[in-house]
Amino acid sequence: MRTLKAISILVLAALCLPGAWGQVIVSVDPHAAGKPIPSNFLGLSFETSATLPGSDGTYPYFTSKNTQLIQLFQTLGIKSLRIGGNTSDRPSVPVPREADIDHVFAFAHGAGVRVIYTLRLRDSTPSAVQQTAKYIMDRYPQQVDCLVVGNEPNVYEHTYPHYADDLRSFYPAVLQAAPTARFCGPSTTPGAGIWVDGYIHDFASLPQLYEVTQHSYPGGNSGKVTSPEAGRAAMLSAAFPEGYQRLYKVFGPAANQAGVRYRIEETNSFFNGGAKDVSNTFASSLWALSYLYWWLDHDAQGLNFHTGDQVAAGEIETPCWYATFWNTPNGLEVHPIAYAMAAFHLADEGKLIPVTLSKPSPGAEVFATVNPAGDIFVTIINKNFGETAKPVDFQLSLPSGYSAVTEMTLLAPGANIAATSGVTLGGGTIDSYGRWNGRWKNLAADPGLHSATIDLPAATAMVLKLSVTPKVR
Repeated sequence: MRTLKAISILVLAALCLPGAWGQVIVSVDPHAAGKPIPSNFLGLSFETSATLPGSDGTYPYFTSKNTQLIQLFQTLGIKSLRIGGNTSDRPSVPVPREADIDHVFAFAHGAGVRVIYTLRLRDSTPSAVQQTAKYIMDRYPQQVDCLVVGNEPNVYEHTYPHYADDLRSFYPAVLQAAPTARFCGPSTTPGAGIWVDGYIHDFASLPQLYEVTQHSYPGGNSGKVTSPEAGRAAMLSAAFPEGYQRLYKVFGPAANQAGVRYRIEETNSFFNGGAKDVSNTFASSLWALSYLYWWLDHDAQGLNFHTGDQVAAGEIETPCWYATFWNTPNGLEVHPIAYAMAAFHLADEGKLIPVTLSKPSPGAEVFATVNPAGDIFVTIINKNFGETAKPVDFQLSLPSGYSAVTEMTLLAPGANIAATSGVTLGGGTIDSYGRWNGRWKNLAADPGLHSATIDLPAATAMVLKLSVTPKVR
């Protein structure tokens, strides 16, 4: 058996550290049964206030003329746009007008995304939402995934029976004005398990129910992060996935048993806008890439990462440290978390397939997908970090017929998880116009190869593309 020794990422500072974990053999089978990857898995979530014009009458985000943001959506593979957040239910925030809605859907058309749109529930009435629902569904039915009545209703409705009674009034009113509407819900905060259970029990049989939606901020309140170092370490620790599992148990099995799909409609690292020097660092890249695959493996239909220049934390506005990007006078300032989405997008077609490891590798994760053309994508994430962190040595067994190998590496300068800039994917960056110039690196194309060795440094991720060896004619 020949082994491809050339497939190595050599970072001397990392590889000089003693005591690597030992070689881990990775095996994948492109023909194995897998989980289909939803075409709109990757999504972003914005406050309803983001749809409104500024004091100068211009729209900061959603207009067909915002070619920079349209390009960024396409670069990252964003296919779902959720409009909601706390401002969708805040009485002091105007309900978007018809012209505002038109701009949202013009943008959505240009970006090639479908929309989840939140209707106001708090201090509202069924008749008040009819006009908006009718306007949207009369004009943009092909661009709408679903309508959501209320954002995090457990915060102000107080009891689930009260909320359910409200929906029994709001849903028929919406359908009377917009018979083709579909609904999502309950869109509650992570701790409102009884609300999700009740919603599934009461509304799973509703023909117009599109999917169950839930919010998730695994780090909890950003105000309780004791230090940036502690926050970054938490994001990359085993405690975060343990939190995903606890949340999944709240609604995942019940949704599956009821035969309804679910989506994490609003999510990010820590709520209340994230934590400075935590949510805006390279640690968020490694975390988000792993997070996307975790929920894909647990049958989620997609994730919408909440973003914006500012977000609503309760009744106040706060800087958005977990933002995918910020608007600046010079264009978009793209943040590290965006690179996780771009890396995921490289491999987000086809199906997720099982990965077999010869032994566990502490702090490292491996995922694999295969696209309709038969290309296999193996994503490896080394979450170990710091001066004593160790590289991980992988030997990837190449399935029969595969020996053309290329790679893209996701990294920060000096493998520094605290980096807020300088992140690259495939050697390239995402510029202020939303354009990315990364490239696949050709590593080998030899029909005689059967395995590849990869030394992956700490605080680094890599996407390997395995292609079928071209047949000689």
